[in-house]
Amino acid sequence: MADAATSHAQQPAGATGVLVLADGTVLWGKGFGAEGAAVGEVCFNTAMTGYEEIMTDPSYAAQIVTFTFPHIGNVGVNDEDLEAQVDGAVGCVVREEVTAPSNFRSQGTFGEWLAGKGKIGLSGIDTRALTRRIRLSGAPNAVIAHSVEGKFDLPALLKRAQDWPGLEGMDLARVVSRHEAQEWEGGTWTLGKGYARSPRSARPHVVAIDYGAKDNIFRNLDHAGAQVTVVPGQTSLDEVLALKPDGVFLSNGPGDPAATGIYAVPVIQGLLERDVPLFGICLGHQMLGLAAGATTTKMHQGHRGANHPVKRLEDGVVEITSMNHGFAVDNTVLPDSLEETHVSLFDGSNCGIAIRGKKAFGVQYHPEASPGPMDSFYLFERFVGMLG
Repeated sequence: MADAATSHAQQPAGATGVLVLADGTVLWGKGFGAEGAAVGEVCFNTAMTGYEEIMTDPSYAAQIVTFTFPHIGNVGVNDEDLEAQVDGAVGCVVREEVTAPSNFRSQGTFGEWLAGKGKIGLSGIDTRALTRRIRLSGAPNAVIAHSVEGKFDLPALLKRAQDWPGLEGMDLARVVSRHEAQEWEGGTWTLGKGYARSPRSARPHVVAIDYGAKDNIFRNLDHAGAQVTVVPGQTSLDEVLALKPDGVFLSNGPGDPAATGIYAVPVIQGLLERDVPLFGICLGHQMLGLAAGATTTKMHQGHRGANHPVKRLEDGVVEITSMNHGFAVDNTVLPDSLEETHVSLFDGSNCGIAIRGKKAFGVQYHPEASPGPMDSFYLFERFVGMLG
């Protein structure tokens, strides 16, 4: 319905949804899901599958996801594919209208599910042009809006987009983290059997700090042989140590790692001083880097998708990974205490670190890989193997 390269303030007939970028560009389409308006940063994801997992990944908090694959929603939704119960993306932009689901696992339609979650969808957008715009100019702030009657206050929506401060400097982990500690019980999923249950006895104890975690990470820690206790992101060092962990996991999450690091980095540094084994993923990886003296930067467009090649520097093996991040550890100024272990083959950005002399490492990508290949499960086994 709209070309993302130019501004279209004139509302076409039948338009019930709109994306208003902070620079004044207006993209008209057909709304679905929840009615209303939401502000966030517009990003794009190149995965062909897993849209439900993407929309419930807390790392997408305060973001509007543009799906580059044109057919989104055609396998419906189901309770087993949720990644978290907290808010993730505020909305999504797709090319084609969402069709009726065709999948034996479906429990409902994508549009109805979005409405129930309070998330806004917008179809009929030239997503290739919008993606190209993000690649050239960076991820813009925007408002996504849906009105069944097609009534929109464009000046108000534009002002909201322009007034929103953006993700840089924003601590969103405290918003999406759980509020109470939880003994994790679920294992990995098998078709027809659901999620496994594993015994907690005689297993290494991992305390997982939740900065906005995907549940499948905890399932994979369980599958690798650990018993897991999940704690809120603002848990203190003394509270973590009181749980007597054999190792500590640092989860993924949204927002600026430097902002979340104000309270998280001192805890991580205290764990490093006590030689507690550590494993970080995504935001946890970035804050592990900050704790060791590295810096983080906001990326131009970020990496989001299920097909990102990453080179493992120790042996040259290339892993095909799932990614979702808009910040990265700056590998141009790594301190001597850090060893770079993985790099992106797209742009050479950092995708893995290890702290010299410590049992502590992190990766920028998502080795739980759901959706995506299973190239990187060895990282969970490596971590749990450190704890014996």
